[in-house]
Amino acid sequence: MNIKIHRGTHQIGGCVTEYEYNGWHLFVDYGEELPGGPKTGDLQVEGLTHGDLSKSALLITHYHGDHIGSITKLPKDLPIFMGKIGKDIQMELSDHLKLVDGFHQDMLDRLQTVKTFEPGKQFEWGDFKIMPVTVDHSAFDAYAFKIEADGVSAFHTGDFRTHGFRSSKLPEVIEKFIGEVDYVVCEATNVARPNAASQPEHDLQKEYQDLFTKNNGNIVYVSSTNIDRLFGLYHAARNAGRVFIIDKYQKRMMDIATQRDSMWGKSKLYKFKDNYEPFVLSIVNGEFWMNDKFKALLNDKGYVLIARSNPRFDNFIAEIPGDKQMYLSMWDGYVDKSKAAYNEKLAKSLGDRFLYKHTSGHCDMNSLRDVFRLLHPKALIPIHTDAPEKFAELFSDEWPIILLDDGDGIAPISESIADAYYAMVMCGKQIRRCVGYMRSKEDALSILSHTVFHPDKQTKYEIREEEDCKSTSRVSGLLSELHKN
Repeated sequence: MNIKIHRGTHQIGGCVTEYEYNGWHLFVDYGEELPGGPKTGDLQVEGLTHGDLSKSALLITHYHGDHIGSITKLPKDLPIFMGKIGKDIQMELSDHLKLVDGFHQDMLDRLQTVKTFEPGKQFEWGDFKIMPVTVDHSAFDAYAFKIEADGVSAFHTGDFRTHGFRSSKLPEVIEKFIGEVDYVVCEATNVARPNAASQPEHDLQKEYQDLFTKNNGNIVYVSSTNIDRLFGLYHAARNAGRVFIIDKYQKRMMDIATQRDSMWGKSKLYKFKDNYEPFVLSIVNGEFWMNDKFKALLNDKGYVLIARSNPRFDNFIAEIPGDKQMYLSMWDGYVDKSKAAYNEKLAKSLGDRFLYKHTSGHCDMNSLRDVFRLLHPKALIPIHTDAPEKFAELFSDEWPIILLDDGDGIAPISESIADAYYAMVMCGKQIRRCVGYMRSKEDALSILSHTVFHPDKQTKYEIREEEDCKSTSRVSGLLSELHKN
């Protein structure tokens, strides 16, 4: 099975990974590149953007733009698969924005042909077996995949975290549906961000509850597709005795989780209490409706308003009497003038006296190590990162790290094949790790030349040629020498 990273070895947005075996191609994600990051432009990939597509398919991990945002550029006859609820959320988002941005009408049209899979139910594409499992992320219905072909397995993590509401199930999910794998193709977003917030969502909800109790007027700016955060804020407002206010679009987003998700929709987290429904704003003459009686209710009960940065919300907020505490509950780069993603409208709506209360949608490094230990891989391949060398520094004490450049790949084969080249790294007499079985010595040298393992020590490599399970020849040397070549 060939594993190639077309984009994402040195950048966070726009990752594209290919798995290929026996002429069948599985691609994972095809999204937009992030503002301020490297720009490679539109990719030209045989079997994805052009050429024979009869044995090709694309898997989407989740609906964030840097993972799905460029699928409108792909040929219409390319099969695309994603989770059903994630597809519904993207359709709701694009339907809401289609009159503002023509891109979203194109996205709606493309989504009509997107097929869906179910979590925990294996499906096949040609010679590939694919097991999708749900992971916790700031996008609802996000997925990781176990991909198998030719006796080789890879776990493609997608974006995930271990501090969300649903994260505690991950070890159980890995044990039941994934097991051990040969390789982990892993997101490493926060590897160079030790200060990235990884506060548990439960703790963040409690902080908001305390703040809502303290402050009568509360206005929170948060993504309308961050379903977990919306429900966390709903429960915090309810426990604080405040009126929870949203508009019809936000209500439709929350209803997708409560009414359509067969797995998590049963959870108390995604349920509205019978005696505490959200107050849904209505529009009259282009503005949110408000009268004196409603103003008196807000003043008496206090409120939590989920807001977006647009004139309609700005005008509505200006009409609400009394003091208001503003909160930002998304990445603070949107209000940082030094960042390419700076959003002037959001910064203006928030003002200067806001509280930043947010937690990341990506995994912290200590928890990442725990996940790797559950999977027992031969090696790790970092993507979705701008600091792959830092990833190697952190994890090469325990696993070989394969550092690729965009366009590079590896070609492992099954251990059961009699004639193979066995690539191994060794550190001292006790520490030995198999990086993989390869079909040729050149493939073995290639994977080792990209491998980092205990770089602070005299790590050696060895390639054994095996015929009929017998070692017939060996090539060995210092791993550092291969890196120089």
